[in-house]
Amino acid sequence: MSVKAESKTVVVVGGGVLGVSTALHLAKLGATVTLVTEAELCSGASGRSLSWLNSAGERSLEYHALRMAGVDRYRTLFAQDPTRDWLRFDGGLFWPDDDVAGTHARHAYEKAHGYDSQLIDPQNVAAADAQVNAQAMAETAIFNPGEGWVSLPHLIAFLAQQLRALAVKIVEHAGKASVLTEGQRACGIRSEKAGDFRADAVLVACGPWTPDVVAPLGVDIPNGSPVSMLVTSKPGAHGLKVVMNTPRAAVRPNPGSTLAVDHDWYEKDIVGQPDGSYAIAESVVQTLMQEAGKLLADDQPLEAQSWKLGLKPIPGDGNPVLGELEKVPGCFVAFTHSGATLALIVGELLAGEIVSGEKHPMLATFRAERFG
Repeated sequence: MSVKAESKTVVVVGGGVLGVSTALHLAKLGATVTLVTEAELCSGASGRSLSWLNSAGERSLEYHALRMAGVDRYRTLFAQDPTRDWLRFDGGLFWPDDDVAGTHARHAYEKAHGYDSQLIDPQNVAAADAQVNAQAMAETAIFNPGEGWVSLPHLIAFLAQQLRALAVKIVEHAGKASVLTEGQRACGIRSEKAGDFRADAVLVACGPWTPDVVAPLGVDIPNGSPVSMLVTSKPGAHGLKVVMNTPRAAVRPNPGSTLAVDHDWYEKDIVGQPDGSYAIAESVVQTLMQEAGKLLADDQPLEAQSWKLGLKPIPGDGNPVLGELEKVPGCFVAFTHSGATLALIVGELLAGEIVSGEKHPMLATFRAERFG
């Protein structure tokens, strides 16, 4: 039996992919939803995410299960229209810097819990993607054929269109928000520029600012969010299909014959500005694009079209923080590094919890109370 809650009112704070996804699932369950965001939709971390859909490498089995469920929901979306140029499943390619033993260990770990993982080398990488420069590869790499990528700005626009069709109120440019309480229970939010919004429940999905929003409620969520950058290339005939995660550049295809590129080696070069924004020398961006260009089959030069800088949401222990706060009933949080991979499944599970009041077992290990 599907859960319905025609009388339930919910305010979702955050216009990124987690907030938009949860708002849509809530509306589909019959709740009356208001989505409030500080600026415009997708103006934060979702707008500068590599958004590689995967559960590669080592992590807890609970986290792996949640990520695999997340990938499953994207596969369902992909199957509905395989022609979308913003959601693809053409595999992922990974290699570290001069660590054959580590690569074999990672491959063995992935195989041990059923993750599709194949060892490849420069001689046979063309079978995965002929547009990869074999000469740039390590001696041994891992190909994960079940992985994919999504362009979150396109996904958010797609989901927002459905929100508007369901008459969900979307309030953009509302400024920063705080959670209102009566007694210990959440009863709505107060926004700087759009006023108060009363509700039966509140979801805080503000990316790296989520811990700051719940701190006044007496809830401590460690925040490990670093500053990051995503670069979009100028259009070109690169033909790349796979997502590549390599020692000097992570690269994926992007709509419009562009590439999305990021990494973490230049974090120290990102400089905070007095207005809260960030800046980086254009020479660093050019170096990153040179590294990315070396990965392509014809070693073609890549030029940056644009780049975005800001905090990347990562909880202090690296694992998602999801669900209702015990200290503040009616207040829910969604704070995670893997927002792209988890967006659809987390939106579904959180909406179910908010409407039904029943906690989903897949979220049991990700509650904020684990921090004490």
